[in-house]
Amino acid sequence: MASTCSSRVAIPDLVRVPGGRFLMGSEHGRPDEAPVRTAEVASFALGRTPVTRGQYAPFLDAGRAEAPPWWRDPAFAHPDQPVVGITWFEAAEYTAWLGLESGARFRLPSEAEWERAARGGLESQASPWGADLPLGEIPAGPLAGPWRIGRGTPNGFGLYDMGTIVHEWCSDPYPGDPPRRASRGGSWRHRVRWSPPAARSSLPPELRYADYGFRVLQEIA
Repeated sequence: MASTCSSRVAIPDLVRVPGGRFLMGSEHGRPDEAPVRTAEVASFALGRTPVTRGQYAPFLDAGRAEAPPWWRDPAFAHPDQPVVGITWFEAAEYTAWLGLESGARFRLPSEAEWERAARGGLESQASPWGADLPLGEIPAGPLAGPWRIGRGTPNGFGLYDMGTIVHEWCSDPYPGDPPRRASRGGSWRHRVRWSPPAARSSLPPELRYADYGFRVLQEIA
C-alpha cells in the first residue's frame, strides 16, 4: 500500500497484514513472554518501517508537539532515520492527527498485532526471518545514532526493521508502578541490537529515550 502525501501530511508506507490465529509468546525468553498461547487478530495495515523524522516533521510543523530531544543532533538528523525520543502520548497523538488529516483510522498497534506482523507468517521461529538473521541485517561496530530505515531484508509480510533499530510503542498498558506502556523491538544502543518477535519491553509513557520510536497501524475493513 503506497504512501500518499499532501502539503500537510506524509502518510507512512503501509503493508497489509492478514488477520488470523497465531501462536503468541515464547517459553524461551523472559517470564512475561510465557505462556505460548493462541491469539487472533483482524486484518490491518502496518507501517512498512518505523515512523521516520521526515514523516514526523509535518506533525511538528503543525504545532502538535515540541521537537523531541536529539532532534537537532547531527547523529539523528537524517530524514530516513526513525524518529526517537517520543513519549507514548506523543506517538498516540501523532496517529490521531494522521487520521484527522487523512480520513483513515490510525492508531498504535496492540502487542498481539505487532507480534503477528513481526513474525511475518512464521511461528515459533527465533527471528522474523526464520532461525537466523539475514547477513548484514544489523550494522556492526559503534553507532552514534540509529541507522536508516529499510536497509535490511523484509520479513514474510514485507515489513522492514521488525525487532531492530528502535523499541516501538504499543497501545497496551503494562503492569507496573508507576504505570507503564508496552513496547516491542530491538535497539541500536544495545549490545545485542535486535529482539525476537515475542520479546517484550515497557516504559512509563511520559519518558523519552534515544532508542524509542513507533510505527503506525491503519484499521482496515
